[in-house]
Amino acid sequence: MRATSGRTVRDLRRENRTAVLRRLYFDGPTSRLALGPATGLSSGSVSNVVGELVAEGLVEEAGSVDSAGGRPRTLLRISPSSGCMIGVDVGETRVRVELFDLTLTELARTERPLAVDSRAPHDRYEVGLIVGHIREGIAEVLRTAQMPAERLLGVGVGVPGIVTPGPEDGDTGRAEAGSADRSAAGSDDGAVVHGQTIGWDAVPLERMLRETVDLPASVPYRIDNGARTLGQAELWFGAGRGAHSAVFVLVGSGIGACVATDPMGPGRALEWGHLTVRVRGRRCRCGALGCLEAYAGAEALLERWQEAGGRPPAGADEETALAAMLAAAYPADGSGTTPDPTALGVLEETAEYVGAGVADLINLFQPERILVGGWAGLQLGNRFLDTVRGHARDYALRYPAARVTIGLGTLGPEAVTIGAAILPLADFFARGGRRVETATEPAQEQQPAWATTVRDRGAH
Repeated sequence: MRATSGRTVRDLRRENRTAVLRRLYFDGPTSRLALGPATGLSSGSVSNVVGELVAEGLVEEAGSVDSAGGRPRTLLRISPSSGCMIGVDVGETRVRVELFDLTLTELARTERPLAVDSRAPHDRYEVGLIVGHIREGIAEVLRTAQMPAERLLGVGVGVPGIVTPGPEDGDTGRAEAGSADRSAAGSDDGAVVHGQTIGWDAVPLERMLRETVDLPASVPYRIDNGARTLGQAELWFGAGRGAHSAVFVLVGSGIGACVATDPMGPGRALEWGHLTVRVRGRRCRCGALGCLEAYAGAEALLERWQEAGGRPPAGADEETALAAMLAAAYPADGSGTTPDPTALGVLEETAEYVGAGVADLINLFQPERILVGGWAGLQLGNRFLDTVRGHARDYALRYPAARVTIGLGTLGPEAVTIGAAILPLADFFARGGRRVETATEPAQEQQPAWATTVRDRGAH
């Protein structure tokens, strides 16, 4: 049966379930009476939906509150144990895998370090190696938490680069405009990653994970750009909560960003690190000249320090080396150590490059907030965010610059992992709390009588 708008009754039921689940998740515990005005549903619809969700174990009672002159009202909440998600961060220094319940309580985690070899930097991102780390990490967290794989709502993976999603991502309204449609192209690869800076050229990561990782076919994968997963996490649970428009910046070895204009919808990944900030400038990892990433990414920043005469600790990874650079430029109060002018000069120049890049984000998107995250962004931001703000105001148009707040993310360096985990959670809510079913023969949709008549006439 179809509603007059073209949506089926099944569509409307799913939308009603989605509205109740989202309200309970973000604002619960909540009474049935309060759910009506909050969702725009009638009391009868709320009662029916809540009854279904309680029967399925997705919603449970969470105490009661007194009402004005009547019986106490029962509060409802999402049941934390009704499912779990895995988030994976394919980062520059490690692959992190975490298992969460529905309240984002961490149940288990593991990390696989990526060896850094300056002579062959792409080797640490060798596809088979990364897939192996993800496979082993998923098995370990499930084993540690003694969690059956059938309980998973899905696996979310944040990666560097551009991701073209499979068609099922578009089914829940989450595919970006212009992205490739796997079914239209006749491919079964699912999400494909184009990671130019790490040597990935159209890597069919979703297919490789499905072929390698021992999970039921009903467990969906959601693969997306790491800056976008960071933005999703900060928008839902961090410093972006409540913003109508925000840009989230991820600074690690490289640089990325995500712009969000819908508090409940997905953001759009931006290759902000490959914005040209200096014509015929330094060679970037992507191969182009003068990219922001070639000056402000942690890898390039440390190279510039070394070229200027700085001495990073021998054999140190990027996180340790960057911490050493910051300590040299900004010695602790009372230490009696004078600032290293070489480190300080490189960092001050970097702050201006970042400020100019932030000004471009202000002029292009005019957001309410710009929030900096990523392991390097948080380290650097604690030291020179005020300087970045000053340069951003100098380079941006006055009107939007006066109306934007520039700050740090609040979810820490693990925001990418959290955001990856909530990708399948967002899809689960969009499906009305229904799990993905394994592929079967498609049901034949009933056609009206006139359709058969017209088709038969056309055949003659």
